[in-house]
Amino acid sequence: MLKRIKIKKKEIGSILAASLILSFVISLLETLEIFLYTLLAIFIIISINILGKKIAAYYYDSEIEIKLWEIKRYWYKAHFYFQKPFPIGIIFPIITTVFSLGWIKWMACLTFDPKTPIYKAARRHDKTNYSFSEITEWQTGIIAIVGLAANLAAGIIGMKIGLYEFAKLNILYAFYNTIPISDLDGTKIFFAHQTLWAVSAAVLLAAVFLII
Repeated sequence: MLKRIKIKKKEIGSILAASLILSFVISLLETLEIFLYTLLAIFIIISINILGKKIAAYYYDSEIEIKLWEIKRYWYKAHFYFQKPFPIGIIFPIITTVFSLGWIKWMACLTFDPKTPIYKAARRHDKTNYSFSEITEWQTGIIAIVGLAANLAAGIIGMKIGLYEFAKLNILYAFYNTIPISDLDGTKIFFAHQTLWAVSAAVLLAAVFLII
């Protein structure tokens, strides 16, 4: 299964950019050692999240493309849009850190797009009447929540083995991504099933209070 899960060069670029910007706002370049440790931790955390999503997408005989969080409109009307998508995933973590004087360190800066299925699920499941012709909102929401669950699990494991900061960053990363704004994971989960989103948000919020 893992052999069929691929990460494109463009996705690697987005992952590295997200890792660098989040490491910068979290460590505030206090020391080079702290920055490098944070960079490694964030890269692993993002990789855990993406691997979870890629595996979930594979179950639906689909693929997802990871990209930086972007916005195309700056107002609700159709003609108020940027000529090129604005990379808010890079800018927003810096803005929130500056304006909150370091109290808020926004960690959601990547999104994903589901792609058209590449294999018929009926073949793998051996059911001729069972196939996914396209990815639904429910399936997209499940893919998103699997990524967040992977981070929550990594956070719990980190606590058990004494990696407190790693555990904290995993849970905060999952929490910020569950906020339902724009095209973040939280929005995908919310439109998939509002109760599922509410439970996910409540669990992650409780985890944040327990670990901070």
